Amino acid sequence: MPQTNNRRLLAEWENQSAVMLTWPHDQTDWAWILGEVDTVYGEISRAISRHERLLIVYRDAAHKQHIENVIADSSAIKACVFVQCASNDSWARDHGPISVMQQGKPVLLDFQFNGWGGKYESTLDNAISKHIHDQGIFKCVFNTLTLILEGGSIESDGVGTLLTTEQCLLTPTRNPGLSKSDIEKILISEFGLKRILWLSEGHLAGDDTDAHIDTLARFCNPQTIAYCTCDDTDDEHYTGLKAMEKQLKAFRTASNQPYTLVPLPIPAARYAEDGRRLPATYANFLIINKAVLVPVYDDSHDAIALENLRTAFPQHEIIAINCVPIIKQYGSLHCLTMQLAAGVI
Repeated sequence: MPQTNNRRLLAEWENQSAVMLTWPHDQTDWAWILGEVDTVYGEISRAISRHERLLIVYRDAAHKQHIENVIADSSAIKACVFVQCASNDSWARDHGPISVMQQGKPVLLDFQFNGWGGKYESTLDNAISKHIHDQGIFKCVFNTLTLILEGGSIESDGVGTLLTTEQCLLTPTRNPGLSKSDIEKILISEFGLKRILWLSEGHLAGDDTDAHIDTLARFCNPQTIAYCTCDDTDDEHYTGLKAMEKQLKAFRTASNQPYTLVPLPIPAARYAEDGRRLPATYANFLIINKAVLVPVYDDSHDAIALENLRTAFPQHEIIAINCVPIIKQYGSLHCLTMQLAAGVI
């Protein structure tokens, strides 16, 4: 797959100017657990602020004051850039802009967001990135595209390889009329890719994104992939994750070497009150400048996941964030955040 322009889709471990958060409020689906979720957002914000800035989307003046009270740390608040904007929900990973480099400068790509194939109302969220741009917050070129694409559905190694899942990108409710080949051509062009690695196996129960890659398998560096594993033959994930592992073992790096694979055991099953399984996953970590924020779940597997990620990121501080409240809305830490490249704000 020859790349067709001089863009480069950044890896998450590259230098960042900020992380974007769209803060929950009482008009979102978070209302029933807003206090718990605010606590997690405050912890995430304080952790990020020690390493880089935050771009925080808030609803109104009272909401902004509430956010500052939750963060409750003057130095962390000073690291925040606040922008007022209406929102449907809080999954910045999927409605936020995607950073690429072009001719040595950052460019933001604003793809369309339709609520994961029309599952949820998303009109307000789809307009957030453009609204931030219109406020003059972004200090770089900003391009709006017609393709429907969520940040959680793609993983980049920073050197031309994209990792993704067929189940998500080929869902007909996202880009009807586009074939796999059509989508590949667009991604190669917009991201300057050399190749795309497609996973056809792997899915977490309770995940309503149609198998976002950031719940399943993540690049740690161009030669290393951390991925969800399941060794319990009685668990509903066993067969699918074993099949995914087989695919990952068959993949090769750009230099035709096997990937170093870092296993992340899935946490023990947790269920919502309606009986639906919650999609807890350690793969939903966030890489920031000199640190990795890792979701944990008061689970016996937490320590194993943290230790394995310390091995994968020896130069980074590993910071555990309790995300039990977040999975109650069927996402986790990485889903809430979107990193912005150096030079964006």
